[in-house]
Amino acid sequence: MSQKKSLSEVHESVNITGNRGFWKTLLAFLGPAYMVSVGYMDPGNWATDIAGGSQFGYQLIWVLLMSNLMALLLQSLAARLGVVRGLDLAQASRQQYAPWANVSLYVLAEIAIAACDLAEIIGMAIGLKLLFNLPLTYGVIITVLDTFLLLFLLNKGIRKMEVFIVSLIAIIGMSFIAEMVIVTPNLPQLAKGFIPEALTNESLYIAIGIIGATVMPHNLYLHSSLVQTRKFNKDEQGIRQALKFNLIDSTIALNLAFFVNAAILILAASAFHRNGLNAVSDIADAHLLLQNLFGNLAPTLFAIALICAGQSSTITGTLAGQIVMEGYLNLRISPWIRRLLTRLLAILPALFTIFYFGEEKLGSLLVLSQVVLSMQLGFAVIPLIHFTSNKQQMKQFAISTWVRIAAWVAAAIIVGLNIKLVYEELATLFTSLAHPNYLMLKMAILLVVFFVIILLVYIVSYPFIKQQEWTSTNIPHGEAAELQQVVPMVYNHIAVTVDFSKKDQHTIERALSLGGMQASYLLIHVVESAGAIRLGEQILDNETLHDEVNLKKYQQNLMQLGYAVQVQLGYGKSANSIVEIIKNSRCDLLVMGAHGHHGIKDLVFGSTVDKVRHQVRIPVLIVK
Repeated sequence: MSQKKSLSEVHESVNITGNRGFWKTLLAFLGPAYMVSVGYMDPGNWATDIAGGSQFGYQLIWVLLMSNLMALLLQSLAARLGVVRGLDLAQASRQQYAPWANVSLYVLAEIAIAACDLAEIIGMAIGLKLLFNLPLTYGVIITVLDTFLLLFLLNKGIRKMEVFIVSLIAIIGMSFIAEMVIVTPNLPQLAKGFIPEALTNESLYIAIGIIGATVMPHNLYLHSSLVQTRKFNKDEQGIRQALKFNLIDSTIALNLAFFVNAAILILAASAFHRNGLNAVSDIADAHLLLQNLFGNLAPTLFAIALICAGQSSTITGTLAGQIVMEGYLNLRISPWIRRLLTRLLAILPALFTIFYFGEEKLGSLLVLSQVVLSMQLGFAVIPLIHFTSNKQQMKQFAISTWVRIAAWVAAAIIVGLNIKLVYEELATLFTSLAHPNYLMLKMAILLVVFFVIILLVYIVSYPFIKQQEWTSTNIPHGEAAELQQVVPMVYNHIAVTVDFSKKDQHTIERALSLGGMQASYLLIHVVESAGAIRLGEQILDNETLHDEVNLKKYQQNLMQLGYAVQVQLGYGKSANSIVEIIKNSRCDLLVMGAHGHHGIKDLVFGSTVDKVRHQVRIPVLIVK
């Protein structure tokens, strides 16, 4: 099966070919990294930064800086993969690893996206509550509606979406500039926070959350795809130019994200830790304390920035979900269904937490979601390093030795910290599950951990062991087949779907041109009334009788012209009825008319053709 283009709706939709000046070229390339950077300032970052600042003051700013440097390095590798090879990270993984590993990596990526989405849901709901006093439960449910915002923006093109995202980033940035003026941080203590210190057990958990919230795994998939929205010259000079401008794009965007994250941590350190409030990890508590300490302006800016962060991040999270599904599984579903499924998977734990544990536990859930993100990082970072290091695939654009060493050091830090955290958490958990009744649960947990270790060892070692096999098969569209004698296909029994519109004549004409006088034809129409759905062929309402008359009229006209024609009515859902009729017939070709709907009409009317062509085992000709 050939590899689809990553984000095909907007692939190479921004044309940068031709002679341009430096600034025009730079402006044309700017955008992908800004969409990626919003993931570095989502509500999950807020939770970890607030917890870190309130508990440890300015001490963890060096962790933020280290995370930002890691992010810049890894995002530049993701952009390099997309520019040079024209593949996103999920597509490259699918070509590299065995199917079982790809399915496992896909599941882990989906867990990471769901964890990220969970943070955005909670952040948006909290922001709505803080600004409008809307109950959290209602706020969580309202977040489902942003599915349609994504559809609207994607239909407007990638540049319009980028402008929308940059506008939200600007609001967030201006809000925090004002916040910094209000809280007046201690500059000497702030500068000292950039000096690395040893991490205690308490600070390690927060530090890993900060790393997971900053170096987000789904952003690596996203960036490797978004850079492919630019159409540039694919010669050596054009690729080098694209790499240079994408690095500039990443440097500016990710440093802005670092400023926002540092501002949140500094805000928490200056407002809470300095005033002896060392246990603030809840965003709502932070808002309330800001109001008590600094009046109404600071908390209002805080809430506005929070809503903007949640909304911008959820858009890019949706795109990442589409990328990993299409890349790992070569499976595509409608973006609105994809968005709705992801959002519902994230809403359930949020609602469960609110109803079972209470709203006050949402802050802890936010931090946990970021730790989950961090634990998935190694499974995205390690393949990325392998792919961009491979000189046979990347040729002269393979990363240099020092960049490779820096990338592996970053991966080792991430994986090492996560192994330490998992070991400590499992030791604590197993101590609390000492009773024999929990033996099966502990065995299940150990099996999962064992499988994850095997997967980690596999993705690290496999490219070294099987490099030659990979390089011979790693072609996006496969090898061309050796064509022998081509035998024209003859269709003897052709089915044609009709809906009694003006398009029927064109559909029937195309079917007749393929089968001629020697073929037999089956005209199919489906009655979709409420009565037909319930009663099936027992229905005898006016619509059914009218449809039967129309169908026989087509039959008589064609038989007068000398064609052999049968007719059949179906009842209920169009797709299901057509598939059932085809399975029970001898037809070897199905001809269907497509309406060419767009937008909302496509959601309502356009699903029949797709459903049918995936369920029947004969060729389907779609006539527009």
